[in-house]
Amino acid sequence: MAHTLPSLPYPYNALEPYISEEIMTLHHTKHHQTYVNGLNAAEAAYEKAKTVKERIALGAAIRFNGGGHINHSLFWANLAPSSSNGKGGGVGGILKDGPLKDAIHRSFGGLDALKEKFNKIAAGIEGSGWGWVVLNTNAKNTSTGTLKTPLEILTTPNQDPLLPPYVPIIGVDVWEHAFYLQYKNVKGDYLSAIWNVINFEEAERRYLEAVGVKDVGPAKL
Repeated sequence: MAHTLPSLPYPYNALEPYISEEIMTLHHTKHHQTYVNGLNAAEAAYEKAKTVKERIALGAAIRFNGGGHINHSLFWANLAPSSSNGKGGGVGGILKDGPLKDAIHRSFGGLDALKEKFNKIAAGIEGSGWGWVVLNTNAKNTSTGTLKTPLEILTTPNQDPLLPPYVPIIGVDVWEHAFYLQYKNVKGDYLSAIWNVINFEEAERRYLEAVGVKDVGPAKL
């Protein structure tokens, strides 16, 4: 079946003032839709390809557009209206006591330390890419079987998706199309602002699922 653009669980203006309605509209309906269209076209061409060389030639298009579709679908669910934007009811930016907060404390020393380290690493991405807070499922203590460091920070170039053993917990689009209309070339301001609309409830759901806790509920998208 053809891939489709997922609906957002909030209006395009719901993340203001941190991410503008204009950016959200263009990002979702134009950029993400382009990846969906490109993935469908590449997969259709792959099915019709008659030689191995033809299929290999389509690999880059499938990786790029497929990664763009996967990453953006995760990104939308990763965001929520801010609790501080005055509209009421928002959960964005709130990290409640619980397993994810404990993991962040063990891994980075606290949320502020995570933000500082993440923003520094993400700001250093050359060109386009993504910043991630991930669970490395291979990073286990051989004697106890427990994770040595619950969470890590990684970057991926272009639209490359995360692959095992890394499980995405929080992902931030660091392509210029995610922020330039509002923040111009000041990537650091965008990275600082986006923490106000990070959906930590969804991040904790992903974390619990990744560490093997069952019945954590469905993804938001």
